[in-house]
Amino acid sequence: MAERFAIITGASTGIGFELASLAARNGYDILVVADEPLIEAAAADFRQYGHGVDALEADLSSPEGVDKLLAATNGRTIDLLCANAGRGLGHAFLDQAVDDWRAVVETNITGTAYLLQKVLKDMVARNDGKVLVTGSIAGYIPGAFQAVYNGTKAFIDSFVAALQNEIKDADGVTITNLMPGPTDTEFFARGDMLDTDVGTDPHKDDPAKVAADGWDALMDGKAAVVSGWKNKLQSAVANVIPNAVLAEQHRKMAEPGTADD
Repeated sequence: MAERFAIITGASTGIGFELASLAARNGYDILVVADEPLIEAAAADFRQYGHGVDALEADLSSPEGVDKLLAATNGRTIDLLCANAGRGLGHAFLDQAVDDWRAVVETNITGTAYLLQKVLKDMVARNDGKVLVTGSIAGYIPGAFQAVYNGTKAFIDSFVAALQNEIKDADGVTITNLMPGPTDTEFFARGDMLDTDVGTDPHKDDPAKVAADGWDALMDGKAAVVSGWKNKLQSAVANVIPNAVLAEQHRKMAEPGTADD
């Protein structure tokens, strides 16, 4: 058993898979979780690095799912948490089923906030621990045709910055916000966005590179990192461009049917 223990959520594919690989390669025992059976296959891949790997299928959109995850630690001290689980959703808000957009809110906001509250309490009490939260540059942009998703990421980006200030006296605890842009993962298929310009863009970022940027920032104790120079530019100009213009720009890449243009 390794001395250090990490939890990675949303670890079956994409950025979460790459973060779990980095944790395992860097000497952590890991507990990986996702809301699909594929997490077991991912765990088998992580075991190649020679450290302890446990997998859990759980829905982290509710406190009950988060409690299930925490119970699976068997009381072990959590040295590192990668709170990466998230859910996307495309199409116009007025066309979305209530259950669908609620699942986005409850996964991205409710589940994430509850998990951070539970884990950070212990970290702050012992003045030791690292947390990486997957936010998004989408939090800076009014997301026409991804209105709820972008709104949840605006919450996360703001929430993490506020937490960093609240626990600033616990100098042994680090919270880092990883803010990627469009990344080549299953996100767009799962969010029903394969008929959009952004969903079919062949130049999306590599999830391994995004995860590496987040990992390096976390290890360096940085408050936040925007992965990719295009995304750095977009997040910077978002602070000066009017919201109406940003929303119209987002519409051009996220409106259903734009993949045909």
